[in-house]
Amino acid sequence: MGVHEAPLGSEDRARDPDASLPPLVRMLRVHHWTKNGFILLPLPFALRVGSQLDGPVFAAGLFGFCLLSSAVYVLNDLRDAEADRLNPRKRHRPIAAGSVGRGTAWAVFAALAIAAVGMGLATGLPAVLGLFGVYAAANLAYSFGAKHVPVLDVFILASGFVVRVLVGCALVQARPSGWLLLCSSGLALFLAFAKRRGDLVEGMGPDHRPALAGYSLAYLDAALAISAGISLLSYALYSVEAGVLVPGRELAGLVFVAFAIFEYLRLIYTRGEGASPVEGASPVAVAFRYRSLQAAGLLWMLATAWSLGLF
Repeated sequence: MGVHEAPLGSEDRARDPDASLPPLVRMLRVHHWTKNGFILLPLPFALRVGSQLDGPVFAAGLFGFCLLSSAVYVLNDLRDAEADRLNPRKRHRPIAAGSVGRGTAWAVFAALAIAAVGMGLATGLPAVLGLFGVYAAANLAYSFGAKHVPVLDVFILASGFVVRVLVGCALVQARPSGWLLLCSSGLALFLAFAKRRGDLVEGMGPDHRPALAGYSLAYLDAALAISAGISLLSYALYSVEAGVLVPGRELAGLVFVAFAIFEYLRLIYTRGEGASPVEGASPVAVAFRYRSLQAAGLLWMLATAWSLGLF
């Protein structure tokens, strides 16, 4: 007898941003594509030092990565379907709920993976296709056991953000600086540790996510503080040392980066944000829910444009 999806109640719909979409579309977790905004981060700095933006190539790479990330989510849900059925927050995922059959899910996974490779090939940039492979390999390792190993699970989650930054550099054929990689790595670790802390605060246990047995709130609080410090310091050093910003304007964006990190920390400790009460939402998506963080992001973009001499 097949598994039938229980109807979504009002609370479940509030948890799931895609609840009104057809199950096949929900399975793709399109709202997670917000993470791919990291691909855009190197763009203004690369253009400032003479890199050329080819619109169709960049669009192919960005969309291809979106398809690849959805393929990874489908594979992860196929692997975790049994455990997800026992979790009140994840039991409505289409595969776990039975609204999408496993055969259909495998077919969608294959189609997404093939389409992603096709888009990568369409860029004509071997580095982009190689980074697609690195992202896929890391997530395969995660899905097939690495997610059960404390700290390793966080590093693999963080690596996905860093790969996105590298994809952005590759799409405009710009060499990533060490400071940019250090800054993006620190921020990625910050978001990944915030997710694990949110899991603990939310009450998720090692029965569903075994790696949580290796974490405590005290450890994760220390890890958040360290990664936040790395992010701030490396961004400041990147601004000063990279040589891409107008002299005298280098630190204009730093205040907004600092505000965003401290505001996110405040939300983590006062509202329990991190993994988020929204089903499947990433810390990046959580950030977009708060006007304070939206304003900080907008002001950072304006300050960065000014620092780059665009006006």
